[in-house]
Amino acid sequence: MLPKDPMLLLSVVNTKLRDNYPSLEELCHGEDADQEEIVRTLDAIGYVYQPDLNQFR
Repeated sequence: MLPKDPMLLLSVVNTKLRDNYPSLEELCHGEDADQEEIVRTLDAIGYVYQPDLNQFR
């Protein structure tokens, strides 16, 4: 289960993307997470997924 707090979510998602998953889609599948919810939550604090970097910036 991923955290709901946006800043914690950012940290956890970027760490998992760096260490375990080659894409956001694979992270969401592996963690049984809603990709749209992650994108929406992090967009609200100014972070956008960068597929070429495989991280939110």
